[in-house]
Amino acid sequence: MMFFCKQVSKLLNPVKRVTLGNNLDFVVYDSAESVNAEEWNGVLQGKNVFLELEYLKTIELTPSENFQARYVIIYQKKQPYAIAYFQVIDFKSEVFGELMDSQVNQIKTTKAKLFEHYLEQNKDEVVMRLLTCGNNLVSGEHAFLFNSKLTQNQQFKIIEELIDKIAAKEKLRGKIAAVLVKDFNLPVDGNLKQGMGMPKCIFKNINYLEFKVEPNMVVNIPNGIGSIEAYLNLFSKKYRNRAKGILKNTGAISKRNLTAAEIKQHEKEIYQLYENVYNNAKFKLVKLPLKYFEECKKIFGDKFIFTAFYHYGKLVAFSSGLNISGSCYEAHYIGLDYGSNKELELYQNILYEFLSVAISFRKQRLNLGRTAAEIKSTIGAKPQELICYVKPQNTISKVVLKPFMNFLKPSEWIPRNPFKDELEINY
Repeated sequence: MMFFCKQVSKLLNPVKRVTLGNNLDFVVYDSAESVNAEEWNGVLQGKNVFLELEYLKTIELTPSENFQARYVIIYQKKQPYAIAYFQVIDFKSEVFGELMDSQVNQIKTTKAKLFEHYLEQNKDEVVMRLLTCGNNLVSGEHAFLFNSKLTQNQQFKIIEELIDKIAAKEKLRGKIAAVLVKDFNLPVDGNLKQGMGMPKCIFKNINYLEFKVEPNMVVNIPNGIGSIEAYLNLFSKKYRNRAKGILKNTGAISKRNLTAAEIKQHEKEIYQLYENVYNNAKFKLVKLPLKYFEECKKIFGDKFIFTAFYHYGKLVAFSSGLNISGSCYEAHYIGLDYGSNKELELYQNILYEFLSVAISFRKQRLNLGRTAAEIKSTIGAKPQELICYVKPQNTISKVVLKPFMNFLKPSEWIPRNPFKDELEINY
């Protein structure tokens, strides 16, 4: 949620249960360390690595002045029934100043002008807050998990009430600008309606709006493909020659998988490469903590693949990925030196490195995440549409929400098909 405030208020006693309705109640914790791990894991049962407490502890290393987490266990008849993860992010005025500037033609109203004046008068101050049900650092459905077989409609009904309760306990009523619930692979009713009217939405509250964000780009790897060369043989001549040219450039690049100790040794160089990509992002929500990659390597061990790219001994890029499910390899964060990117085709090399690793693990799918959809499609990735739900909380949020949604909507891009005409890769 986005809202005017100076400081994040603390929750009440985190072990006090709060009634949720339908014989449900819940407990809120403000750190992963304080969560009842036995109950949390009893619901989780290893089903979602991005809801693992050890991983979420790593995210808590994010600077606390603009980021906090909330962990919720829901009970039915005193038994753990569901878990949910929230992030509270404070935004300084310049973030929304940039957003307003980018959408200036759409917000020429008296209220918008008053808001711009407010931003100008409160430079470098925290002026808005976003309460997210989900994880802003990774894309996908990592907001909540139930241990019972409920329909999505039933789950959303419970989560909707939970969100209202969380807002009340945070004492944010009248201050929060928006609630964001992210990300879901498909609209539940298959009929997404965009805009600021009253779209049909899974949430009962008509103030929740559905909107699209940039899609996940996913590569489906055909059975029997055992090498990157075999995969490239599926390409048409044009794309195959292009790919071979890119991979040929790797002769000037050496690659090495780093240990946790090596990541720590080079953490400043690594973080600078990450910041290059972060600063180039369309909209900046949360910056990873400095020790994020080292901690991920410690937590996940051999399942976390961190590859460093060197050009004559200089670290010029890195890729990171997670081998966490039976059928899918999850591309994670990357970093690169944009000064060397064009000459060495670093980004394309990173994409082919992800593909090579996925094939080596005999995966059926490679999840490349959001952004750069067109270039990802040149290696065979297809879009998996994602939607989010957002709910404004006050007048100011309604002013900002429309340009905010327009700002985050998917950019137009041209899908590329690298495969031979007669080949169809099913998704």
